[in-house]
Amino acid sequence: MSEPRIRHLAICVFHHRGKILVNPFHDPVKQQSLFRPLGGGVEFGERSIDAIVREIREELDLPIRNVQLIGTLESIFTYLGKPGHEVVQVYDAQFEDPALYEKPWLEGQESNGQTFRAVWRDSSSFRSDGILVPEGLYELLKSLSLLS
Repeated sequence: MSEPRIRHLAICVFHHRGKILVNPFHDPVKQQSLFRPLGGGVEFGERSIDAIVREIREELDLPIRNVQLIGTLESIFTYLGKPGHEVVQVYDAQFEDPALYEKPWLEGQESNGQTFRAVWRDSSSFRSDGILVPEGLYELLKSLSLLS
């Protein structure tokens, strides 16, 4: 069993008309639906801004522009019955192709080859359909008027 550690993550909030792009997933232990913006781990020696560009390219195979850090969150949580601790740098960016904002979802692929469908959701989704993670993200986005 590996020693618990703090993970350093970078996520990107793509927003459009009061909605953000999220990856929905489920915690069967808690019987809870969760939503998280796209992104992933920052590798040793990599700056988080470079990590988010790499992660979006790996997950969606799409270029992005105007990448800006909008906040840093610390999240201590339980997922799949196991404790987790993350420091998450939250970025805002834009897709180079504006037509992507008109699609109801974008097809993506995790590093393990598993596919996913990233969807556009507004703030009502995070009250009725599940929880936006990491902890504190909902409040950050509302304070910056990036989520209606």
